Amino acid sequence: MRWPVKECLSEEEIRSGQRYVIGDAVATQAIVSLTTGALLVAYALEFGASNLTIGLLAAVPPLAQLVQIPSVHLVQKIGNRRAISFYSCIVSRSFFLLIGLSPLIFPHEWVLPVLLAGLSGYGVFAAICTCSWNSWMRDLIPAKELGRFNAKRMAIATSLGMATALGAAQYIDWFTGTFPDRTYVAYSSLFVLAFAVSLVDSYFIASVPEPAMESNGSGILSTILHPLRNPNFRRLLRFLCSWNCAINLAAPFFAVYMLSKLGLSVFSVIALGVLGQIMNLLFFRVWGGLSDRFSNKSVLRLCGPLFIVCIFGWTFTSMPDKHVMTIPLLVILHILMGVATAGTTLGAFNIAMKLAPKELSAAYLASAGLVNSLAAGLAPVAGGYFADFFAQRQLALTLRWTSPGTTVNIPTLHLSHWDFFFFIAVLLGCLSIYFLGKVQEEGEVENRVILQELVFHTRRRMRNLSTVGGIRWMVEFPFSLVKQRRKNKNNKCK
Repeated sequence: MRWPVKECLSEEEIRSGQRYVIGDAVATQAIVSLTTGALLVAYALEFGASNLTIGLLAAVPPLAQLVQIPSVHLVQKIGNRRAISFYSCIVSRSFFLLIGLSPLIFPHEWVLPVLLAGLSGYGVFAAICTCSWNSWMRDLIPAKELGRFNAKRMAIATSLGMATALGAAQYIDWFTGTFPDRTYVAYSSLFVLAFAVSLVDSYFIASVPEPAMESNGSGILSTILHPLRNPNFRRLLRFLCSWNCAINLAAPFFAVYMLSKLGLSVFSVIALGVLGQIMNLLFFRVWGGLSDRFSNKSVLRLCGPLFIVCIFGWTFTSMPDKHVMTIPLLVILHILMGVATAGTTLGAFNIAMKLAPKELSAAYLASAGLVNSLAAGLAPVAGGYFADFFAQRQLALTLRWTSPGTTVNIPTLHLSHWDFFFFIAVLLGCLSIYFLGKVQEEGEVENRVILQELVFHTRRRMRNLSTVGGIRWMVEFPFSLVKQRRKNKNNKCK
């Protein structure tokens, strides 16, 4: 199969390509919803996975992203990023078929090793795809539209990903109740379905037009090391490393914590995750517009601390056990984390793209991917170790009121087991915000300005959602986007 690379794309080709990019995002999000998060954790727990094993499962895909560094040479040498992305994507997701069929063709004691090996193979080829894809998107999407386009892409993908996750969770609960002795088959079938969806995604990837790469004329070693010679990008890498350490130290274990410590069902865990995704959906457009209007750093400076506060809030969900406020607190935390995650995900992705020179975009984005992968890979392993180490340790702070004839003890803080590394993640998060302050980006404004804009947009959204029309918007989204696109196309024809 041959795909041409054009020196210059027409406006129509760019818009057509962006529609296929959104299609890829939808398919990718469906695959992620079926194979990661609480579903992956529950699948591993079915076969007796330990905390360290859960940490390794979370670490393997991002550590495999280290392959992005030699992939830069592959991208520079071949030049056809569409071909690289297409074939590496097909190979990477074929490992889902192996994972899905493993309980049926291997002894059950082999399933966890096969799961780790399959995720490793998936991660290696996914890293090659990511390296070429990011460079490709850097040239396809105009810089002035980067924030709004990525916000729109993520919003559509998230909305359909929520439906996929809820459907998968409902399916798991139904299958578990109907066939309680063969629960693992339900999880296996989700991986097989993810492989089928990946075949559809390969069509979207093949349909995106590719502009020609700009050659920098440098050797591969010089190209790879160039981002480290850029002081501002080096500061950005420091932020990305510390931020991903903080997030991935705690986030992979939220599902484990709710399933094992709090005793919630898989559907309840997925439902809370979907609640957070709904807030993602509502705020992607807000953060995307603000990042284009001001800067990505300004958005990160507001969303980062909010997410850190949410991580600290998890320590109050059990004091030391599940209590009457546990569920309300989990709901609040998922809402706030959804708002913060929309801004941090969008801001971190966009700021790396914005600060990467066009002629060296593959090397710069690969270096950012390398740092993200190292942090996201090592942090869950450390988290798994901490979970076991702190299992028998506690730290309590109690206020005592003593009066004649009475003594009242008021527990104010109780750290045990999972709470300890939640607290460590908070400390790392604070360090990352300090590093973010050193990064320079055009358009920075004070937090007060961003907060005022956020309050304005939030009030407007709440007013819209409080009406019948707002509720109808929630139901019809994202189908309304398809209708609007057709309407625009018809107007253009006239």
